[in-house]
Amino acid sequence: MSPFVLGCVTCAAILHASWNAVLRGGSDRMWSMTLMMVAVTCVTAVGAFLLPWPNATSWPYVIASALIHTAYNLSLVQTYRSGDLGQTYPISRGSSPVLVSLGAAVFAHEAVSVLSLIGIALVSGGIVSLAFQRGKVGADFLPAALATGVLIGAYTVVDGIGVRLAGSSLAYTNSMFLLWSVTMPPIFIVLRGRPPVYTTAQTASALTGGLVSLLAYGIVIWAMQSGAMGIVSALRETSVIYAAVIGRIFLKEELTPRRIASCLAIAMGAACLAA
Repeated sequence: MSPFVLGCVTCAAILHASWNAVLRGGSDRMWSMTLMMVAVTCVTAVGAFLLPWPNATSWPYVIASALIHTAYNLSLVQTYRSGDLGQTYPISRGSSPVLVSLGAAVFAHEAVSVLSLIGIALVSGGIVSLAFQRGKVGADFLPAALATGVLIGAYTVVDGIGVRLAGSSLAYTNSMFLLWSVTMPPIFIVLRGRPPVYTTAQTASALTGGLVSLLAYGIVIWAMQSGAMGIVSALRETSVIYAAVIGRIFLKEELTPRRIASCLAIAMGAACLAA
């Protein structure tokens, strides 16, 4: 992987941790997620008129990814209802690189080197260890967090294959995000009805978070167009380092020596992947 792509994926990791912190810090996470998707819809609707459509062979993947992402939205909201960012985010993100690598090997016939396997193991192990506090993980949020991790692995594999058939990573990203984002407002109306009262600052924060999420995952899809899915995914999951820091500074969450050690393991794994 080139240093430029490595740098872009690292930036995507920071952006991803940031918008997840916005969602976790929201007073009504379902409404925050809906506002995020409204912002994404506005941008991608304009993009639909300005960008070419992806190749026809990629459309089954576009549709499948949009559906998986919709389930991911609901699972992520449920995850953050029951646990801290510093606990739930690592479990969700840590379980996905191994799943992505296995999926890429099975469905895309990608070969992963021994060093990359070591890197993926270090990153995944370090991320999962971040979730443990006082030797245990809270069972209340564990099912939702693991379900979110499975969905992350699923949509990453689908997008990794689909973008290579699309002819353009930008066209694929815009189409997938458009189909994905339009599902959230109807779902909110069915489940909740009227929206809650949000301040201007809360609304602006959620809308900005949606735009950040679009940029963050757009970078990842672009990187997967030419790079191995497992490696890109594992590098992206270093976002837990930034999530731990953001959680400590902005959400006043605990940052223990155990978590710091886990972050060092993740950094070592990232170095193996970048070699």
